[in-house]
Amino acid sequence: MSRSAPIAAPEAVHPSLWLASQLAHSSTRCVDTGYAALSAQLPGGGWPLGTLIDLLVQQPGSGELRLLRPALASLGQRSIVLLQPPHVPQALALAALGLPPSQLIWIRSGAKSGDALWAAEQVLRSGCCGALLLWQTHARGETLRRLHLAAQSGDTLFCMLRPLAAAQDASPAPLRLSLRPAAGGIELGFVKRRGPQRDAPLFLPLTPSLLQRHASLDRPLPAPAPARSVLPALVG
Repeated sequence: MSRSAPIAAPEAVHPSLWLASQLAHSSTRCVDTGYAALSAQLPGGGWPLGTLIDLLVQQPGSGELRLLRPALASLGQRSIVLLQPPHVPQALALAALGLPPSQLIWIRSGAKSGDALWAAEQVLRSGCCGALLLWQTHARGETLRRLHLAAQSGDTLFCMLRPLAAAQDASPAPLRLSLRPAAGGIELGFVKRRGPQRDAPLFLPLTPSLLQRHASLDRPLPAPAPARSVLPALVG
């Protein structure tokens, strides 16, 4: 009996199949990262929409907002939710990044992490916003799966920002990147992607942080209300 010929294009059999040596063909819509070198390393050529993206930062302020700036700026007039950020968002500095305060929704959920996760799920299922950035220190696998499932109900750019140590934990996110500050930019590690393993980090040059430059002159965004009083009006 003759052996079957190898499949040259597994995506022809099913779009979710790919060779170990190639990047997967994204089954979801993507938004350009704004960095050609990074987009070339991602399935679909950009940040996937309607899915969980795990960004694992060495420390807050490693360059994560500057990394996401081109994608966020491309969302047009759709709202951007900042949920439980580690610092008070600065209106003038964010505007300098091309993110007008009128487009931003700041949600502070209080001491209970469960409130923030509940708020994130409501935002994702409502489909009311173009992007959701969620800062979280700890999240159980069950919680991550719920958020990933909720993200799939729409086309929101959903990034969860967690400590670098979380890279050791399992996650349903199809894309997981580590972020470390470097001279003149950041180094991105590919913890998980649908494609070949990449051991060498990718260096991306970034412009000097306008957030830091304007911090002493800026004013914060309007104070947020607790998550459970904001979200019903937001998603209703």
